[in-house]
Amino acid sequence: MVIGVDLGGTKVRAGVAVAGVIQNEKQQLFKSKGSQEETLSQLITLIRSIFSPNVRGIGLGAPSVVDVEKGIVYNVINIPSWDCVPLKDILEHEFAVPVRVNNDVNCFALGEHRYGLLRGFRNAVGVTSGTGVGSGIIANHELFNGTNCGAGEIGLLSYRDHNIEYYASGNFFHAIHGVTAAAAHDLAVAGNEKALQWWREFGGHMGQVIKTVAYCYDPDAIVIGGSVSKAFRFFEVAMRQSLSDFAYPESMKRLKIFQSVNENITLLGAAALIESDARVSNKQ
Repeated sequence: MVIGVDLGGTKVRAGVAVAGVIQNEKQQLFKSKGSQEETLSQLITLIRSIFSPNVRGIGLGAPSVVDVEKGIVYNVINIPSWDCVPLKDILEHEFAVPVRVNNDVNCFALGEHRYGLLRGFRNAVGVTSGTGVGSGIIANHELFNGTNCGAGEIGLLSYRDHNIEYYASGNFFHAIHGVTAAAAHDLAVAGNEKALQWWREFGGHMGQVIKTVAYCYDPDAIVIGGSVSKAFRFFEVAMRQSLSDFAYPESMKRLKIFQSVNENITLLGAAALIESDARVSNKQ
């Protein structure tokens, strides 16, 4: 049994991973504007509520740059008090089990590769679109972190007059059309033509994300997750149409693109950080 934790700027989730299934999942609104002591206390209390003597490790995904070896989280944008937090040391002291920390989108990609839609693909990318845009990279069946756990931060690349994240996340609906992505989704479900057009516009921007990923990493498959991906059926056609100008059409024909379907996949990926360490140790 391994505990997986998905820490966000507005919500924190934790669950026990057993044989590729999350059990005893709990979530709370995260008091992200609190002091470091307050936020850490909330995190520890949540983990303790599902901890048992059978738990042999804790994996945690955080929305930030991470020193993967030391388990230190840096400059978490949505948690102001977390400039430099040694989460690994803090949690190992509290629970006396191994702890591994990584970026939350990396955990999403790892979860999809171990237990989800990316299983069996040698080179693959998990893309999340919600409040921002990020990607996690699987290279030769292993998670690729980069030097500073910053590989895959494609949302910050320049695009039009802002960056990719401005147009290919939920921000697009707020900034351009004055509504939330959730409201735009509800309107589209109800058949509102204006909202359907918004999603077609969004699909063109998401196509830019796919092309960027394909040019940078040339993966076998891409899976799209995050809160905005729930509207996949409303932007998929426009997204795929926008890929027609990709410079290497044969590569694009072979590329598989999926919508993530497992709401617990990031928790599974966080837990898999412990499994991945065990697998590397066994090889040595």
